Amino acid sequence: MACEQAPLLQVENLRVATAEGRPILHGVSFHIQPGETLCLVGESGSGKSVASLATLGLLPKGALQVEGGTITFAGEALLGASARRLKALRGNRVAMIFQEPMTALNPVLSVGRQIDEVLCCHTRLDAAERRAKTLDALAQVHLPDIQRIYGAYPHRLSGGQRQRIMIAMALVLEPTLLIADEPTTALDVTTQQQILTLIRELQQRHGTAVLFITHDMGVVADIADRVCVMHQGQVVEQGAAAQVLGQPRQAYTRQLLAAVPALAPRAPRAAGSAQVVLDVVELSMVYPGPRRLLRRSPGTCAADQVSFNLTRGRTLGIVGESGSGKSTVARCLMRLLTPSAGAVRVTGKDISELSAAGLKPHRKRIQMIFQDPNRSLNPRRSIAQSLIEGPMNYGIDRAEALTRAQRLLELVGLPADALGRYPHQFSGGQRQRIAIARALAMEPDVIVADEAVSALDVSVQAQVLELLDGLQQRLGVAIVFITHDLRVAAQLCDEVLVMRRGQVVEYGTAAQVLGAPQHTYTQQLMAAVPGKAWDFSAAARS
Repeated sequence: MACEQAPLLQVENLRVATAEGRPILHGVSFHIQPGETLCLVGESGSGKSVASLATLGLLPKGALQVEGGTITFAGEALLGASARRLKALRGNRVAMIFQEPMTALNPVLSVGRQIDEVLCCHTRLDAAERRAKTLDALAQVHLPDIQRIYGAYPHRLSGGQRQRIMIAMALVLEPTLLIADEPTTALDVTTQQQILTLIRELQQRHGTAVLFITHDMGVVADIADRVCVMHQGQVVEQGAAAQVLGQPRQAYTRQLLAAVPALAPRAPRAAGSAQVVLDVVELSMVYPGPRRLLRRSPGTCAADQVSFNLTRGRTLGIVGESGSGKSTVARCLMRLLTPSAGAVRVTGKDISELSAAGLKPHRKRIQMIFQDPNRSLNPRRSIAQSLIEGPMNYGIDRAEALTRAQRLLELVGLPADALGRYPHQFSGGQRQRIAIARALAMEPDVIVADEAVSALDVSVQAQVLELLDGLQQRLGVAIVFITHDLRVAAQLCDEVLVMRRGQVVEYGTAAQVLGAPQHTYTQQLMAAVPGKAWDFSAAARS
């Protein structure tokens, strides 16, 4: 906990508006003490990231502008500072970790070269000294084989490794303030735990203050000294983490806490239909290795004899770390990949070896909801065009397909007039509802949802999970739900299958697997869940 002294960063009455004059931030105020961690929390669109970008002078020119207020860093006013002065501060005294390292890292430069650029801009070290400092930074974030990592390109590394590189790049100059914008949202629980531990460790070593932006209340519970809650461009509550998370004063804060899924598995549902709609038998997938001269290198086994079955109206959760084989299994179920061995039976028919023509009658039986609707929905197609395309490909006339699309929008809680609009005119949660409607348009027996709620904030996530549960009870569709969020799995799934390095290590009811895990790996996953010791629902009722 930081000592009582002058704030390192003081934001007072900050007001930001669009170029057209529409307010985005309405007099936001907060401060950070040296060595302290302040978590800025709230739903998407609350203004969290805008506040952080304004602090660094990185608001998009011509789109957003500061209308008033003050930002003071170490006694220096930043809003009136020149572009040259702000550039000198960025990276040197203030650094930022972005949410998605693949968009923040340059894909055509090696890791070492990118960190070296930071040192070139802000120091007078020679090439040998810069290389030594870069290797030391990579070692500090506990990356393996730092000589290899130094020369590697971002696409050759895992998500957790890329995020560690972003941290190394941000901390190589030992800044006094680190701004972390959703740095763990897309990471699995063990990698997330490692990154949070790393940030705390480096913070203690260098005395760095941290402004941590997140919508994950579990992460907040684990790392925050103080919490600042934002809603619609305003600060609605701030204070010590124990007070805000344990005894919230504002209704909005209580709503956020109430939306956090409980880690304890939900009460088992009564068994419904005995009809098996998906039967997977010893499914294996080996990716071939690269060809070298006259021979091919050994392949990578991403799924090794995976077996399970799913009855109508039930939900199976597939959990595990990145690289465990979850998404490979999903692609094999959808026949986006042809399995190397095994069987995938959908309503009794093995589709694992069918040709493209033979697959067509069965594709409508199993549909998919992807993680990011921004990528899965065509931005040039209206919502109506996206929803009617599938049914029309299977012989439904346009008028009937439009009627069905209208009913589906109402079913997922969107107005019927949304049919004429385009994806960019909706929020992230609304786009995911549209993706769900598109999957239901084919009236499938099985839906495969691959990380379908991982990018959503807690309140929208709760709405989408409630929607999926309600649709399942109403329509009887079976769901394969792939996730790294064990809280979500506990609240949505009837059975849970745990994967590690392509193999199934534990499989059973949610109460068995998550309530009393038997395998060491499952126990490790449960131990890594952020905020596991907090009862958010009790705090929400306080």
